[in-house]
Amino acid sequence: MPKIPVLDYLIHQLAGTLTPDMETTMNYPTAISRTLSIGITAVDYGTATVEIAADALIHGNQQGTVHGGLICELSDAAIGTAHSTLMQEGQSFTTIELKINFYRPVWKSKLRAIARPLQSGKTITHYICEVKNEEDKTVAMVTSTVMTLHQEKAIGR
Repeated sequence: MPKIPVLDYLIHQLAGTLTPDMETTMNYPTAISRTLSIGITAVDYGTATVEIAADALIHGNQQGTVHGGLICELSDAAIGTAHSTLMQEGQSFTTIELKINFYRPVWKSKLRAIARPLQSGKTITHYICEVKNEEDKTVAMVTSTVMTLHQEKAIGR
């Protein structure tokens, strides 16, 4: 059975219309997203939104707020999902740089990470990802550089 494009797969997943014969080249949901209960809420070509119910009682740091690493992972999941929608068979990708700025603490909130490309090329794509709380206030801003791997460089990735 031929594999369907990642974007088509994710659209079916969101709509609840995946059938057992539908497969794609990437693993969805990812293991880390299952572990942390990160869910995809919107996807389009090169863009994605993911959410998590963040709670310092579960995801807390030593100060008693939600750990910045969780917010960073949420952003990385959004960016990775966005970039995966661009992949074709025989391609993969890797993050080569990620920078995060934190603007406000979180104790308990549904966090939403919205990723979109700033510039997209054949090999290098630059993303921006805004993380918002349930009051629609910006918690963090992330920029990331993603490298698309082609053919033999993509094998096993």
